[in-house]
Amino acid sequence: MTNASQETDIATAKVLLCVGNSMMGDDGAGPLLAQQLVDRPIYGWQVVDGGSAPETETVHIRDLTPELLVVVDATEMGLNPGEIRQVDPDCIGEMMLMSTHSMPLNYLIDDLRDAVAEVVMIGIQPDIVGFCYPMTAAVSQAVSALHRQLADGSWRKIPRLAAADECC
Repeated sequence: MTNASQETDIATAKVLLCVGNSMMGDDGAGPLLAQQLVDRPIYGWQVVDGGSAPETETVHIRDLTPELLVVVDATEMGLNPGEIRQVDPDCIGEMMLMSTHSMPLNYLIDDLRDAVAEVVMIGIQPDIVGFCYPMTAAVSQAVSALHRQLADGSWRKIPRLAAADECC
């Protein structure tokens, strides 16, 4: 749960908060993305590995004063494993009845909204979330695809969760 970017400014325009537990199979999507960004940094992005207790990073994120916060987490959306969607932060509380995190992400996002101009949630559909399970190939490939989309700027084109599926 540390600041992992090599290029930082006092004010960071874009912060990526990666959430999840790498010991819980596909729930490790966020930490894997954080590690990929340490290994292959993307100019302009500051990465924060929030692990399974991302609320402990709120003070750090506020200190970065980002214009944009992108939260990435494995998210049960009823899709095929590895599918990626932008998720309306207002629906997170209704969608995530069961979470591997110590606090539901909607509380964290609501807390940061007064400090960050724009908050975007990106979910990666998990297949297997269980203690000591390995990450599935579909989710690992999705994490690599998301890294590429962040690098080339196409991440904004990630589809939103379809209206019929919103707020499960």
